[in-house]
Amino acid sequence: MGLIESLLTLNIVDEITQTRGRGNKEAVAQGGANILSGFFLGMGGCAMIGQSLINISSGSRARLSGIVAAVMLLVFVMFGAPIIERLPMAALTGLMIMVAVGTFEWASFKALNKMPKSDIFVMVLVTLVTVLSHNLAIAVLIGVVISALVFAWDNSKRIRARKYVDHDGVKHYEIYGPLFFGSVAVFNEKFDIAGDPEEVIIDFEESRVVDMSAIEALNGLTERYAAQGKRVRLKHLSPDCRILLQNAEEIIDVNVMEDPQYKVVTDIL
Repeated sequence: MGLIESLLTLNIVDEITQTRGRGNKEAVAQGGANILSGFFLGMGGCAMIGQSLINISSGSRARLSGIVAAVMLLVFVMFGAPIIERLPMAALTGLMIMVAVGTFEWASFKALNKMPKSDIFVMVLVTLVTVLSHNLAIAVLIGVVISALVFAWDNSKRIRARKYVDHDGVKHYEIYGPLFFGSVAVFNEKFDIAGDPEEVIIDFEESRVVDMSAIEALNGLTERYAAQGKRVRLKHLSPDCRILLQNAEEIIDVNVMEDPQYKVVTDIL
């Protein structure tokens, strides 16, 4: 949860300052600091959107502003607690409301009806879970899971195949879209096993074999073709797909075509 907030803060600061931060460096630094803090029984921390916007609006543009804010917070906790306790809770509440008003993207309401319905559903659901459970981490986790399922559902419908027979009588299936657990059923519907010729080539130049379900689908497809006395070969597999198939060679038997490597003859002086 802290990492998501830090990366979101980094994105907002980059937009305001017209700069480009390093998200990987930020993630590694925050993770290392939180691990080290745990050895001293400290709490994990992250970048805060409100504090960062206050620093930016005050004119700060360097890392020193964050260090000063951290040091002053330590001073307030250790030495200024009696003074801070005198501040009315209503004043602190008003301050937080103004920070929320300043950080909220009000223009998003205008584009709400133009957004995908799945995004609107996830946004509303995360908001409701946060309000009802008072746990933002659980709400974000639920939102991420639902977004991943929606993404898988959308991609499962995008796989398609271009079919043609070459002059040698070999039928080609050019696959477009990722082959994974969600698109296996649609993938199997693309093939006419009974009506295809004796040799079939499945071209994955515009596709990828993603997971174990895809491997099992290929294995089942080749077995059904073999039962008809026909041969299936795979073409243009990416290196990671080849490794995936090699790791599962004990449970799958497919004929992978070696793509030709054309070399250029040069004169060596």
